[in-house]
Amino acid sequence: MPRPPLFPARRQESPAATADAALDDVASAHAALDDAASGPAASAHAALDDTELAAARAALAQGRRQAARSLLARTGDDWDRRGHRITVLALEPYAAAWAHAWLVAEPDSADAAVLLALAQVRRALRGRETPATARTACRAAAAAAPADPTPWLGLLMLEREGTADAVRIFEEIRARHRDHHHAHHRMVALLAERRADAGPDPLHEVYEFAVWAAEQAPADSPLAILPIVAHAERYRALALRGHAPADPTAALHWRDHRAADVMKAAFDWWLEWEHDDHPRRLVDLNFLAHAKFCEGLPAEAAALFRRIGDHVTPAPWSYPDRDPYAAFHAARTAALGQERPGR
Repeated sequence: MPRPPLFPARRQESPAATADAALDDVASAHAALDDAASGPAASAHAALDDTELAAARAALAQGRRQAARSLLARTGDDWDRRGHRITVLALEPYAAAWAHAWLVAEPDSADAAVLLALAQVRRALRGRETPATARTACRAAAAAAPADPTPWLGLLMLEREGTADAVRIFEEIRARHRDHHHAHHRMVALLAERRADAGPDPLHEVYEFAVWAAEQAPADSPLAILPIVAHAERYRALALRGHAPADPTAALHWRDHRAADVMKAAFDWWLEWEHDDHPRRLVDLNFLAHAKFCEGLPAEAAALFRRIGDHVTPAPWSYPDRDPYAAFHAARTAALGQERPGR
């Protein structure tokens, strides 16, 4: 499949406004989800099923830093796992201060530089730091760790929409790790914002991009779920602007022919290829369970809920503006209650 066109025309605005204006709806929404995962009580939720990560973050919250330091050293160049672990550690309110002290003590530590960069990104998304400061930290970390896609992920998290700048950052990530899971999810969320004010568009480029990325990835890659993510992110963008119902189960968005084909392909992929060892597999399972429940297939959703257990992720259950934990548990209860006998 040919590569879809991603570069839009530039908007007419000053460079200063582009760099430092308040982050748009998608960034603000994702920052709110991150805040929901903040604090020691929510460490296990953000860490998903990574028990080492949950323990390291809990220790960091108590002022004990060696566990996080050792965890990053052991993670090495497993880029998806490293990105997941650093972004979760960066949620800790004192992560930036600790990473800065670590970097002062060890100026050559790439781990310290990258953690500081992502912690500054989290602060910027919450309005506690300027985007310019966070971008500077990310570029310093990229210089300290040139092979690591994580500082570039931080830059992508600061982008406001799917602009040409966002695409260039995404390409820097793919140059370092072609199938970067978090970056692909983030790029889909950004692309879903394009022309959302205009209402539904069955030929929107976010769908094309997601299918292209899934086809480019190896057959066993979890990027096969990306078309489901695109569907959820586009629903979020439309619902926030009043173009789709606030209740996702009432939206026809999940029931047209194209959506049905996407849902079936993703579910079939999961049945054949599910990876128990991918650090963000539970993100995919939450998106897939949400899609199947909204599609009106509770038996298939029930199988996914059983695999997810209590590892709920705020996205997509919060879409467009809901309590994600209440929405998840209500959907799980309903799906398990309607499960066919013998399943």
